[in-house]
Amino acid sequence: MFNTNDVLETVNMIEKEHLDIRTITMGVSLLPCIRETAEKTAKNIYDTVCKKAENIVKVAKELSLEYGIPIVNKRVSVTPASLVCAPFADKSALIGKALDDAAKTVGIDFIGGYSALVHKGMADYEKQFILSIPEVLASTERLCSSVNIGSSKSGINMDAVKLMGEIIKKTAANTAKSGGFGCAKLVVFCNAVEDNPFMAGAFHGVGESGTVINVGVSGPGVVQHAIESIPQSDLSDLAEMIKRTAFKITRAGQIIAKEAAKRLNAEFGIVDLSLAPTPARGDSVAAILEEMGLESVGTHGTTACLAMLNDAVKKGGVMASSRVGGLSGAFIPVSEDIGMIEAAERGTLKIDKLEAMTAVCSVGLDMIAVAGDTPASTISAIIADEAAIGMINNKTTAVRIIPAPNKKVGDEVNFGGLLGRAPIMAVHNESAEKFISRGGLIPAPIHSNKN
Repeated sequence: MFNTNDVLETVNMIEKEHLDIRTITMGVSLLPCIRETAEKTAKNIYDTVCKKAENIVKVAKELSLEYGIPIVNKRVSVTPASLVCAPFADKSALIGKALDDAAKTVGIDFIGGYSALVHKGMADYEKQFILSIPEVLASTERLCSSVNIGSSKSGINMDAVKLMGEIIKKTAANTAKSGGFGCAKLVVFCNAVEDNPFMAGAFHGVGESGTVINVGVSGPGVVQHAIESIPQSDLSDLAEMIKRTAFKITRAGQIIAKEAAKRLNAEFGIVDLSLAPTPARGDSVAAILEEMGLESVGTHGTTACLAMLNDAVKKGGVMASSRVGGLSGAFIPVSEDIGMIEAAERGTLKIDKLEAMTAVCSVGLDMIAVAGDTPASTISAIIADEAAIGMINNKTTAVRIIPAPNKKVGDEVNFGGLLGRAPIMAVHNESAEKFISRGGLIPAPIHSNKN
């Protein structure tokens, strides 16, 4: 049984070590909202989201006060919108606007699910929907988008990979006044999960219940402090300490998630126990890796340290929650982690090393800023590399990359808040355009044949 005593022992973590519930995310199915026209569907979507999520901010504030745990973000995820827009793909922007308007009305931070799943093929209506993404992200404030272009069972849809490189470039151009901010709300996935509470990649899977509550907990500072307390321990003891700490962090999330679901008349979905950093000092995954013994994140040994951290976090968290899901592990977004930012500025952390780290972390290349003149084919090639890691290793990988307009290597783009600031990182100058232009499907690996 879980009770308030389980939370009380985390008070020190909250007050001194940046422990928080990073997000409460309500998943809402939009399938019952489809009507004969885009206009009627958009109105029904607006009404549904507003009705379902009208109390999410209020409940989050109540729970935060009652349990003494900060709840940073309140969000909604919806059914991949490409499915809802299928009968009228040329009017997809109406659905995007309705979702953004609903987010503003209920007062949530972000709404996710302007998404398409094209990992095995791309129908005409899906392509038309994807082509709408740059315009929609430029004309909305709180709407987030994602596209799944590959999986371990289907392979990698290289036609979609090529298209997404172009979409990212266009999104950056359409939001050039804000440093390409639209790209910070756009994720390209391989093996996307249906119960991810974290933006910008959250969407409500078609296999989910009508309304669910998913919670994402976070505590890089707590884990760092725990490691600091045993400076002379060997790696086995270090892993045990991380496991015990992850257990305590996740237990708090379990209590909040179940109570939030009860009060919001929704089903309890999952607790995502990912260590999600912020730009605040003392809340950094990079700092954890350095406390483990690295002079700087990005140096040799970084991937091994991250692998151990990720595994220990999952082992500890699984024991603390009846339903662990989402992405769960450690995030390494460059712009959102002060340690990653500083390592990138020093030149210790480069994209190639980040790519290696994504083989063992929760997601992938996240919040990476590159020069604005980076070719679309190069961005597509980066996506393809990351998707290959996910496909072969049967894990979720993703790319959230910002080709910052009018910026070059050595510059920086600043988004503020949780999205932080990103040094412009160098990419390889040699072209991959011929490879990307081939199109087609990279076949699924042999181990995918398990049915």
